[in-house]
Amino acid sequence: MGKVVVCATVIGATAACAVATVLIQRHVKKSKRWGKAKAILKEFEEKCATPTWKLKQVADAMAVEMQAGLASEGGSKLKMLISFVDNLPTGNEEGLFYALDLGGTNFRVLRVKLGGKENGVVSQEFTEVSIPPNLMVGTSKELFDFIAAELVKFVKEENGDFQVPPGGKRQLGFTFSFPVMQTSISSGNLIRWTKGFSIEDTVGQDVVAELRNAIERQGLDMNITALVNDTVGTLAGGRYTNKDVFASVILGTGTNAAYVENAQAIPKWHGDLPESGEMVINMEWGNFRSSHLPLTEYDNALDAESLNPGEQIFEKIISGMYLGEIVRRVLLKMAEEAWFFGETVPSKLKVPFVLRTPDMSAIHHDSSADLNVVKTKLKSILEISDTSLQVRKVIVELCNIVATRGARLAAAGILGILKKLGKDTITTDGQKNVIAMDGGLYEHYTEYSKCLENTINELVGEDVSGSIIVEHSNDGSGIGAALLAASHSS
Repeated sequence: MGKVVVCATVIGATAACAVATVLIQRHVKKSKRWGKAKAILKEFEEKCATPTWKLKQVADAMAVEMQAGLASEGGSKLKMLISFVDNLPTGNEEGLFYALDLGGTNFRVLRVKLGGKENGVVSQEFTEVSIPPNLMVGTSKELFDFIAAELVKFVKEENGDFQVPPGGKRQLGFTFSFPVMQTSISSGNLIRWTKGFSIEDTVGQDVVAELRNAIERQGLDMNITALVNDTVGTLAGGRYTNKDVFASVILGTGTNAAYVENAQAIPKWHGDLPESGEMVINMEWGNFRSSHLPLTEYDNALDAESLNPGEQIFEKIISGMYLGEIVRRVLLKMAEEAWFFGETVPSKLKVPFVLRTPDMSAIHHDSSADLNVVKTKLKSILEISDTSLQVRKVIVELCNIVATRGARLAAAGILGILKKLGKDTITTDGQKNVIAMDGGLYEHYTEYSKCLENTINELVGEDVSGSIIVEHSNDGSGIGAALLAASHSS
């Protein structure tokens, strides 16, 4: 019996040893995989770095491209489009005006009652409508008929507060947030679609005529008196409430900037100089690119697979359409090469744009001890369950890297505008320089907007930062279009 016991003891020890060996091997494998995941993250973080000196190079490049774009058509990646807005709102505007704001996956219809200098915006109403995805890649007629039908519905809801005077005609300001070669205050031809739209038969066409024809097909009597880019609309809305507003920036699904330029500083302007001596320029800064931009393999792959490869590079690294997608691409590499979520790559993680920026924002802002929001989002969006706290912390860190790069580069773009206008230096007259900001990314992604504002202060320095003010112009683009419809309807 003693021998048997000894034998059993030896067998037991051998089995235990084998189990221990397997566990050690698993631990070593897991450690290696974790090391690989961390290495992927670290390399990405290094490639995304935006030290102050690099941001100043980006700002200088932006200012140079602005100058080139003002000098001649096609002279720069920046279109620097002449908006034909040479008189911004004064506050004297009165009456009932409509605005249609088409800027991304949703569009809004607004009506605004203006009460002149004394009363300002007396009242306003709006409705928001989602555009079905099939219409974003369908035909021009289908898209504009859908929009016109919704506009008719909204007009039918006019009540006592909102009535067109007898014999009057409804006036509409049309905010159209895509690159347009404007030919007058109320006409302009589409250069190209962005932000996920791809409707070939609209390109090169006058978008006001497309909308006007659709409105007429609906039997609605309405004048389209102003065609406005959303950024120009935001600038007009900002100036209506604050005379120190000189520029506007949209950070939402896409991104753009507009500013007030001295008309004599626009060599490509061949018409009579406007009486005001000023002209609002729609930069189309989403198309900015420079060798100084910190691009990664993930950005290059996203661009190559996009609807518009080689275009809108700045937009693809700073705007809401793309931030969540960049995070997904990094996570996919970590899943494939480091088994970040286990031995099987989650199938949902392979779906482009499945991780939207609002979800990324919720993950980034999760302040719970166990990162429960991150856990819930991973399960509901990517069908990934049973993640460790360690894994969830890495995902938050990844969101921070992507958001920080985007926000700091947006700040560098703003510095470029300040440099071009000579507003990046100390002033002795106490002049405030106000930038009107709008867009869901800026409004709702708090970490992003905080980082943006801190970076502007960092870049201009303490002495100048007091004169640079960033002001949220909520729904500025819609109200701005109505205000410009008012100022151009006489």
